Amino acid sequence: MKKLSIAMATVNPWVCVSGELGDSGVRQIPKNTQEIFFQCKNLGRLSTLQLGQENSGLLAKCLIDCVMVYNEITGHTYKFPCGRWLGKGVGDGSLERVLIGQLVSPGAEEDAGRWTGTPPELASPSQSVRTVLGSLGSRSRMLSVEVQEDMREAANNLVKHFHKPEQERGNLTVLLCGEGGLVLSLEKFLLHGFKSNRLFQRNVFVWDFVEKAVVSMETADQMGDLHGSTLTRGPPCDSLCHYVNAINASPRNIGKEGKFQLFVCLGIRDRLLSQWLPLLAECPLTARTYEDGALLRDRAAVHSLSRILHTLNEFSVTLETALVKGVDL
Repeated sequence: MKKLSIAMATVNPWVCVSGELGDSGVRQIPKNTQEIFFQCKNLGRLSTLQLGQENSGLLAKCLIDCVMVYNEITGHTYKFPCGRWLGKGVGDGSLERVLIGQLVSPGAEEDAGRWTGTPPELASPSQSVRTVLGSLGSRSRMLSVEVQEDMREAANNLVKHFHKPEQERGNLTVLLCGEGGLVLSLEKFLLHGFKSNRLFQRNVFVWDFVEKAVVSMETADQMGDLHGSTLTRGPPCDSLCHYVNAINASPRNIGKEGKFQLFVCLGIRDRLLSQWLPLLAECPLTARTYEDGALLRDRAAVHSLSRILHTLNEFSVTLETALVKGVDL
């Protein structure tokens, strides 16, 4: 973003570009620069870009608008939107982000110099998600319908992806983690009607709720105090707790948004996400965390979403290494 002089002098950033044929390996970016050139093997069509920094000091943080990657051999330009902070003590505290690529122009020569300097400002993919947060007013019902429709569309796009011949399929990672993908659609669902006492509501993350819900389940189970709810200890509850704890134990500093993204991707891959949603809905913590009209407290909405997610269980989902690196699940 603009005014990077102080931030870029204290950050030690690195990138790793991945495509359908492999990845570039970690490439260090010198301080006080926003542009590097490197050579590597043919990566095929680019899909993800890992962006991180090694310096964990309080001053080592910067707001990343996006990363542009230009392939001088093919002439392709890829844009990896970010719109988030990188650094401790700001945003969700992430020191590493996995960005999803978009092909900007297939071979136009003028693209080579188009992105020199500071790129145009870009809204964070998650900023639109925040509009579903907060008090449920007159737009509640309309917003609820929009959120559920987005969820159905994201799931339907995945179904259509797997029904195509393999050579005609697009990028699965984009359908899972990109704008309008499954991760952001489910985040909207779980943020709907979320109570927040914060004035600006900037630091509310779904992962905070998921973490606390798991702690609540584990504590209630240890005390034998589940109040007769359907949250009996069983394989779904065990797997939910196991996955959340494993993600938190990962050595990667991917922040709360990154952890939720990993949670959703692993849940889809291992055909568990449709079982986890009802557990989160029936957790005693939910009634204290969400307003009465929230989607997560609407049994019909939760049941409908669980059925939608269950339809994805028939497909074999293979996740990119960049998404699951460092997590032993």
